[in-house]
Amino acid sequence: MSTALQRILRTSALALGLVAGSAMAQTAICYNCPPEWADWAAQIRAIKAKTGVTVPPDNKNSGQALAQMTAEKASPVADVAYLGVTFAIQAAQDGLVAAYQPAGWQDIPAGLKDPAGRWFTIHSGTLGFMVNVDALHGKPIPTSWADLLKPDYKGLIGYLDPASAFVGYVGAVAVNQARGGTLDNFGPGIDYFKALQKNEPIVPKQTSYARVLSGEIAILLDYDFNAYRARYKDKANVAFVIPSEGTVVVPYVMSLVANAPHAADGRKVLDFVLSDEGQALWAKAYLRPVRASAMPKDVESQFLPAADYARAKPVDYAHMAQVQRGFSDRYLKEVN
Repeated sequence: MSTALQRILRTSALALGLVAGSAMAQTAICYNCPPEWADWAAQIRAIKAKTGVTVPPDNKNSGQALAQMTAEKASPVADVAYLGVTFAIQAAQDGLVAAYQPAGWQDIPAGLKDPAGRWFTIHSGTLGFMVNVDALHGKPIPTSWADLLKPDYKGLIGYLDPASAFVGYVGAVAVNQARGGTLDNFGPGIDYFKALQKNEPIVPKQTSYARVLSGEIAILLDYDFNAYRARYKDKANVAFVIPSEGTVVVPYVMSLVANAPHAADGRKVLDFVLSDEGQALWAKAYLRPVRASAMPKDVESQFLPAADYARAKPVDYAHMAQVQRGFSDRYLKEVN
């Protein structure tokens, strides 16, 4: 082989290596960033446009993301994770996430972030009923947890698996609290789910937004932001109900994965979701941004009245995390 040809091959190999390295450096793997949920699709597009970092969509739920991170602890694949707060607290306890305080950190209330930065809230949602009114076929819109037990709604109700998906667990906490239970006594919630089995509920593991819009699920235990998105963006005949007995409001958080393979790009993603632009995108998707100043008045006016939201309460999220595994075991044993 001639010296000139060797130089050309070496140069080509170096160029290919630089291109490959550049491409890898511009990708951050996010676990549990499904495009149909909370309009992650728009957020992923904006991250790419603003930072150059590609975030591939990922349809895991919080429980599946945590399980995958646990399995990959010795050799992580993900760079960042989006989790329900209880799963993030568990991930921090298990050493699966790293400390990082992104831009905008100082605007997050103290109770909505890990002091070291192992997780921090990006937005919150209120649990209630997302109702496809047309799919009720003339039946009244339910207004209470008690209503869902009526035989009129047989085959019309759905909720995500409480033993796997965070929103499912939130629904369990909400109905348990509303019916007189506490985080140390899930008896009322377990009894409720047992009674609800008579109405043959649909219990998927992943986000079921599209299944509500299609009418396959008429009533889904879900967050306000998904219902408002369906109503105002997708123009579906969807109502959101905060049950009369009460419900809970919970944060969703993000974390940098410990020993992330593309940590620098992961940090860019985390900086963006807390930036003015990122927070405004969450607000436009009808989530309450953790930086309250990012909530536009015209968006807030499309939410239910403040009097309805007064029935939505926070809980002790650390305690909620501590008892989650025990609840899941009990649900799988007694209900599932």
